[in-house]
Amino acid sequence: MRIVVALGGNALLRRGEALTADNQRANIRRAAKALAELVKAGHALVITHGNGPQVGLLALQAAAGPADGAYPLDVLGAESEGMIGYMIEQELHALLQERLFATLLTQVRVAADDPAFKQPTKPIGPVYDEATAARLKQERGWHIARDGSGWRRVVSSPRPLAILEIAVIDLLARQDVIVICTGGGGIPVVERQDGSLIGIEAVIDKDFASALLARQLEADMLLLLTDVDAVYTDFGTPHQRPIASAGPDELQAMMFPAGSMRPKVEAAIEFARAVRRPAAIGALADALAITRRERGTWIEGSA
Repeated sequence: MRIVVALGGNALLRRGEALTADNQRANIRRAAKALAELVKAGHALVITHGNGPQVGLLALQAAAGPADGAYPLDVLGAESEGMIGYMIEQELHALLQERLFATLLTQVRVAADDPAFKQPTKPIGPVYDEATAARLKQERGWHIARDGSGWRRVVSSPRPLAILEIAVIDLLARQDVIVICTGGGGIPVVERQDGSLIGIEAVIDKDFASALLARQLEADMLLLLTDVDAVYTDFGTPHQRPIASAGPDELQAMMFPAGSMRPKVEAAIEFARAVRRPAAIGALADALAITRRERGTWIEGSA
């Protein structure tokens, strides 16, 4: 199968870990082992990944420098996409030395008038305690929102409309190249009246961008990997229950809290409805078992 595999933040950094190169490398090495199992089982992979902690750290570093040296989020997103893609490619090559790889900086077109620009919701950067978050909000004019037990900076997250490098990605994938692309949801750009492109201050949700990529590539499956082994009803309560499989309409009717799982569920539903092919959500370590319907949650590919 041609599978678009979206690596969640846990593939790069576990909650509470310091954002160091060594920690990221160790986590990516674990992710590469799970991805290599999929390749050895005969699947053709196009890999995407998150970048929330990384792009937030780059923004902090830029803010600490000269006032005229700060870079906008689209440029920082490109930096993080290259950095993370490089590490994924290198760790995969160590396990699959006979294969070819390509990491692509990927522009994703969004609408300049997307309502998301008026209501920032996408968390980036480290988690802060309430007092620190309040101070940073005052000092830097950030939007701040609760994220789990802590607080994080939030930025605009417009919906992706088109993967602009799709023809190149498809060409490479058809030549049996393992492509790493659309990192962090891709680099957000808008189209000017003359047809030229310009970056915009935002971070695109990785799951929605991955679902769009999978649709445009006509992938056989969208696989969203995270640190939870399945989608649950009543998650975090004594009544929680894993969902082994569900149709898009059935899943749409369920309520999921805002945060990491809701975008994954919505993205999976979008893909399954659009192409009538399955999407699945589950733990990184279970990747191969999920493709065999032995683990995780399957969203059936029917309207």
